[in-house]
Amino acid sequence: MCIWSRNTVTSFKPKFSTKNLALAICFAALYIVLSFLSISPIIGLPGKTITAAAMVAPIIGAILGPYVGLLSTVLGGTIGFFVGSVSLPSFASGVFATFCAGLSLDNRRSTCAFTYFSLLLLFGFYPFVGPVWLYPASMWFQVIGFLILVSPLHGNVAKNLALPNKTIKSFIDFFIISLTATLAGQIAGSLTFEILSWPIFLADLTVWQANWQILTFIYPIERTLIALGAALIWASLHKILKSTNLQLPERKRHFV
Repeated sequence: MCIWSRNTVTSFKPKFSTKNLALAICFAALYIVLSFLSISPIIGLPGKTITAAAMVAPIIGAILGPYVGLLSTVLGGTIGFFVGSVSLPSFASGVFATFCAGLSLDNRRSTCAFTYFSLLLLFGFYPFVGPVWLYPASMWFQVIGFLILVSPLHGNVAKNLALPNKTIKSFIDFFIISLTATLAGQIAGSLTFEILSWPIFLADLTVWQANWQILTFIYPIERTLIALGAALIWASLHKILKSTNLQLPERKRHFV
């Protein structure tokens, strides 16, 4: 199984070898296929949906690392955009979910937290239509995600995933990693939506406020389900590897 034959793709200066590029292409193809499987509609973008690719994005980052994983989702998202299965907000969401998951599994928490917090500030304080100006309560779950990200809990689960463990424990640990990663992706997608829509396509502030109010409790459920799906897939992969005596290669992590 070639997908587990990864070398030092998670080091700070990743080696984009032929093998790593092949892995990126393989996972990009999987990303494209899953981008055709709809999960739920995107509020504010009629005809556009969140797809199963959102579930696999954190897994790509976990397996390939933040940089090769990023290359994979950029490639898959670009092709998906041109074939009509990936919108620009979904593209941004997948890219940042992959990147943050990869950083988390390498325990680069400071870089991951900086990326998350930067996205959160840009999204929340986006001129005139950001939720900070119109309905700040809508950001409650995104703030919780950031608090989890900077807490010892997040660092501990990254360390746990570096060690052989039981399937249930792996599921719980990866759920936490995936939740913060998919929230980072959701923020990036929402920021992209702001940039694309205001003020040319959607200038009415009351409509923006209504959108943030509607999303207040929808996106936490949506992102939790996506994280659960990603964790289930990860736990299944862990079980298969264990039963076949195949293991993921040792990642170059940065624990202190």
